Amino acid sequence: MSIFELKRIFMQFENSSAFAQQLDQQDPLRLYRDQFHFPQIAGKQAIYFTGNSLGLQPKNTQQYVDEVMKDWADLAVEGHFHAQKPWWDYHERMAAPLSKVVGAKPSEITVMNTLTVNLHLLMVSFYRPAGKRYKIICEEKAFPSDQYMLHSQVKFHGYDPDDAIVTLKKRPGEHNFRLEDILDTIAQVGDACALILIGGVNYYTGQVFDMQAITEAGHAIGAYVGWDLAHAAGNIHLALHEWNVDFAAWCSYKYMNSGPGNASGCFIHERFHGQKDIPRFEGWWGTQKKDRFLMKPEFDPMPNADAWQLSNAPILSLAPYLASLVLFEEVGMDTLIAKRNVIVAYLEFILLEIAKEVQGSFEIITPAQPAARGTQLSVFLHGEGRSLFEYLMKHGVITDWREPNVIRLAPAPFYCSYEDMYQFGQILKKGILAT
Repeated sequence: MSIFELKRIFMQFENSSAFAQQLDQQDPLRLYRDQFHFPQIAGKQAIYFTGNSLGLQPKNTQQYVDEVMKDWADLAVEGHFHAQKPWWDYHERMAAPLSKVVGAKPSEITVMNTLTVNLHLLMVSFYRPAGKRYKIICEEKAFPSDQYMLHSQVKFHGYDPDDAIVTLKKRPGEHNFRLEDILDTIAQVGDACALILIGGVNYYTGQVFDMQAITEAGHAIGAYVGWDLAHAAGNIHLALHEWNVDFAAWCSYKYMNSGPGNASGCFIHERFHGQKDIPRFEGWWGTQKKDRFLMKPEFDPMPNADAWQLSNAPILSLAPYLASLVLFEEVGMDTLIAKRNVIVAYLEFILLEIAKEVQGSFEIITPAQPAARGTQLSVFLHGEGRSLFEYLMKHGVITDWREPNVIRLAPAPFYCSYEDMYQFGQILKKGILAT
């Protein structure tokens, strides 16, 4: 949806319960709301804005977990080969649906470990400093786990993080990064750059980076380019294969609703498959499937992204992820993104209307352009403090506070309604007047 279409819709919005209910009646995803469990606050279903931290539990999850538990009880070790969904290739079922979510070939997808673990493992292959090419480019104030990972990686290789890590910066007084500044920095670092590793969606502001342009610029200077897609997978349009991305990883518990701390997805471009000599930490689940139980001493890598697997899959973690992917298969990313664009625009409208009514001083720091944002709106509270956040939580809105003064709102299209947006606005107005 273009910015012009959104502006047209925006002009037709109304800040009323009746209008919100009308939008809900027209919503092709309205029935999916009933396929998720909602937390309760004071006996009422909460307005849930934190799918960007932990997605709600799909109701079909229990069935998938119970199936594994029953197979374990009935078959024990034989479940590896004789379960309803045999465990030894359980993770392979996820490659095809995930490839549609992130724009990849199924052979380029694997699921293993957790996000930061996977980024560390992928850097074994893709951060290979040598000579003057040793620097890493990342965004300023990346998610802390990424910062810790990058610092530890460069120190492991014997470099000083203050020298080896180049941070992309925002202009003074601006909340978001400018693409031209990013490309200028990449060009300036030039052949000293070994790796570019950025979060595809900035966790704090919700800004979506132009991954295609940045990847092309990184390759032009001879660097590898990888992406942390924790806030992108299941949220925005991705075309990792087409964009020629080298590697990416994402958690599954945010927009992909797989449960707390759950397994991570990985993308490794097919041009790196089948290479026996690529630097890689190796384990027996990455060796050829047909020979895996022959216990050969030599590692013979799988011909796809599964070559980066280490250990047998954590089936009880994968079951909820597979359950969620069933819903993604039914709906498709195009439909989710179409609703996302409208519901985020409606939330933006509600926020601006409430600001007029209470003469509030809060600022949406997420980009206004649809191509530069996903499901999240980050709101900077000028003159308001944590007491407003606490008021919202007490009165049925589960949202997210980030220091120093930002509330993140993420109306996940699978389960958030337009009526939620209207009701949130009314609670917000009361909260501003009360605090």
